[in-house]
Amino acid sequence: MLESGCVTRKNAINVLMKNVVDMVFGGLSYWMFGYGMSYGTSKGTNPVFAVGNYFVDTSEVNMGYLYTTYIFQLSFASTATTIVSGAVAERFNFSAYCIYSFLNTFIYCLPAGWIWGDHGFLNHLGVVDIAGCCPVHLVGGASALVATIMVGPREGRFDENKKHMINSPINAMLGMFILWWGWLGFNCGSTFGVTGAKWKYASRSAITTLTASIGGGLTSLIYSFFRFRKKFLIPNLINGILSALVAVTAGCVLYNPWEAFLIGSISSLLTNFSMPALDILQIDDPVGAIPVHFVGSIWGMIAVGLFLEEDSLLSLSKGEAGIFQKADFHLLGVQSLSLIVVGAWSVLTTYTLLQIINLLIPLRIKKEDEEVGADVVEHNIKHYTSMQTRQFSSTTSLNIES
Repeated sequence: MLESGCVTRKNAINVLMKNVVDMVFGGLSYWMFGYGMSYGTSKGTNPVFAVGNYFVDTSEVNMGYLYTTYIFQLSFASTATTIVSGAVAERFNFSAYCIYSFLNTFIYCLPAGWIWGDHGFLNHLGVVDIAGCCPVHLVGGASALVATIMVGPREGRFDENKKHMINSPINAMLGMFILWWGWLGFNCGSTFGVTGAKWKYASRSAITTLTASIGGGLTSLIYSFFRFRKKFLIPNLINGILSALVAVTAGCVLYNPWEAFLIGSISSLLTNFSMPALDILQIDDPVGAIPVHFVGSIWGMIAVGLFLEEDSLLSLSKGEAGIFQKADFHLLGVQSLSLIVVGAWSVLTTYTLLQIINLLIPLRIKKEDEEVGADVVEHNIKHYTSMQTRQFSSTTSLNIES
């Protein structure tokens, strides 16, 4: 709903379809090999990639744990892919996107294993990322940046005096609300249970997640008020709230509420500053995926190295704490290394994958097809103007009377 609300009407169905195939093709590849490359435990598993658990299945004894973690991680994998769909909306070939959606699982699953897998080398170094700031949002944001640059801006997007307008503010806002509350599932669910002390961390995560988003929303409103002459603009509010949610994911269960508020506020401000910067660079991102996910995730991982407190119940902080808690730069160094490694991996592999796909199917639709709209060209969905609708209604009425 968020993405379809941000693109033009003639491409709204197309971007919805891309979200569907993210689960269809991305879900297929994650079941086939993605989960196994992140969390397999068979012979050959090493600090870079895991082996085993392909075509996920298990016995009754183990199915509770394995299937629960599988479905949860599948939602993360599909999220990392669907971040890209909005950034390249209105000009990316649907068939090429289907191939990308299937293969992008490979780009996501290795960083997920590095950070969360028992074998992962970043996990061994002590990286802290509770709910996917780096493997989900940085991977998705970096991939979106590369894909957007490669496919180029929409026709006429940066023509003089032409501004990008939201097609359906209502859809965009409703999509934001759904994501907003859905984030509680991601962040609270990342404790993987409510037994023992886990419920305490899950409840704390709920508070920090909401408090961060409040800080992000408040900052966006203030920024928009002063930046746009007392106007409260929807894109700034939406992206500010979502960016705050991205930033808090890394350490959501280990922040105090005031820290979460500050982290969300700073992330919102950084995102609002980066939105016009993309326009200056003529990088066309219709939904703001790059400012929200790429910028928000970078700040979110750094914030862990600054604010995180050491926990004693579940050892989720791995014995480390942020600079403001412990005056130790080790955690900040590990978080920064993770950003560099995962960011570089995402950029290089996305570029390579899209270049290969482009040899098979052009990434970009034809100019005339882009002008007509992907809905009719690729899905046979015809949109009528208000005049055409009135003419159709009049004709239908005459036929009925006859």
